[in-house]
Order: sequence, then structure tokens, then C-alpha cells
Amino acid sequence: MSTLRCGKEFDAAGVNWTEMAEKLPTSRSAKDRQYRRKKFNQMDINGNNYLSLAEVDKGVRDVLKCDHLFHCKPVLMRAFQAVKDTAKAHTPHSDDYVTRSEFRLLLVALRQMFELWQMFEMIDTTDDRRVELDEFKKAVPLMAKWGVKIEDPEKTFAEIDTNGGGKILFVEFEAWASKMGLDLEDDDD
Repeated sequence: MSTLRCGKEFDAAGVNWTEMAEKLPTSRSAKDRQYRRKKFNQMDINGNNYLSLAEVDKGVRDVLKCDHLFHCKPVLMRAFQAVKDTAKAHTPHSDDYVTRSEFRLLLVALRQMFELWQMFEMIDTTDDRRVELDEFKKAVPLMAKWGVKIEDPEKTFAEIDTNGGGKILFVEFEAWASKMGLDLEDDDD
């Protein structure tokens, strides 16, 4: 059984994916749109129709009440960065924040990044937020369960390690895992 290390420890099996889906509704239904509108307004503390990273961070804890996400700062950062400039800019500053039209994408990204973070943490057995080649090789069977068969671990490791630092960082793993379509089997409800 894996333990995740996002700020505080909890059991990977302890993530209630159904509850998380309810807190991060991403469908285009009227009910979900209404929920998102309400939550965006609650998170938009200064009422400027933009969410800063600080507002997203506080909102995940206080408005969405997603403790697992709140304690995973790399997930919050990556999700925020991934969506903050996806909608057409309406002002000189709108690409620096999450706009109302990007909020649904933020919820999608939070959910996806959290799943990838769990995978990353399962591979990172030394708890240093970096995956070394040895850790990566040991995780090849896990990654096969997640949907990617790795024939040459050294070659794949080098491909993922885009900065050539000799260790895989979350940002590198996330880019590769997203491209490969890795899927944590435990999150399917």
C-alpha cells in the first residue's frame, strides 16, 4: 500500500475519487455550470473576475474543501500554469490569472495533475520529489499497470529527463505521463 507525501501523509487508497469528482465537477451540464459559477465567485476574493494562484490555493482549501489537493502544492502550481492563459486574453493581465472561462479547465487540470502526482509519489520511494534511474526501473511494472509498457528503462528515463539533470522532476514526469496517457487504476469509480 502506497503512502503519498503531499504535505501530510495519507494512504493512497484513502482518496475518495467519487467525493473529489463531486468537488471538481467538469461536465457541461447546467447543474455543474451553476456550481462552478458559485465556487468561482467564492474563490474570487476581490471580485475582479480573475483567480490568482493564491486565490486558487486558498479556494481549494476553504471553498472546494479538497485537503488532498491543498497539500499538494506542485499539483496546484502545474494546474494553474497549464490553464492560466488558455482563453483569449481580454486585458493585458488576463494571461497571468485563471479567468472565469478557464475555471472548468482548472478543475480538470487539478484532477489530472493530482492523479499524476500520486503516480509520481509511488515511483519516488526516497521522498525527495525526484525520481532516480533505480526508482524508475523498479516502477516499470507499476507503469505497465498504468498503461505504458517500457522496453528500455534507461532510454525512456533519458527521454523523460528533458533537462538532463539525471533525475526526473514532477514537471518532466507530468509532461511524459500526459503524452503517454497513464491512468491510475485506483481512481476509477
